[in-house]
Amino acid sequence: MPTPEPATVAADLRTAMGKLARRVKHEDRIPHGQVAVLGVLDRDGAMTTSDLAADQRVRPQSMARAVGLLMEQGLVVRRAHPTDGRKSLVDLSEVGRAALKAERDRRADWLARAIDLELTAEEQRQLAHSVVLMERLAAY
Repeated sequence: MPTPEPATVAADLRTAMGKLARRVKHEDRIPHGQVAVLGVLDRDGAMTTSDLAADQRVRPQSMARAVGLLMEQGLVVRRAHPTDGRKSLVDLSEVGRAALKAERDRRADWLARAIDLELTAEEQRQLAHSVVLMERLAAY
């Protein structure tokens, strides 16, 4: 079999990864936008609503509403900014951390079941090797 063109592989890979990501997110019980905010707070730590809005590329007013909903659910808390008394920081609550872990676990469990049920042992080995390759591409 001839080696496919990198542009063709790139287009096919992007499409397949997009489909897989959407399918895995289907397992979520928390709306995607809220999971995204919780994920940013988990990875990057507490930040202002304005910083969250910039990170998620939404208007600050939209993020303020999203943060309000997350606070009502007990998933995030506000605390005073350590150096600027005019600002407050939004941070994950313990409930939010547990909810985010549950979402991630649900995604991972679905994917592990799909790999186990849909792929042969050889395909599973190929997939494991491709993870290494995708990590290399991500680091480029």
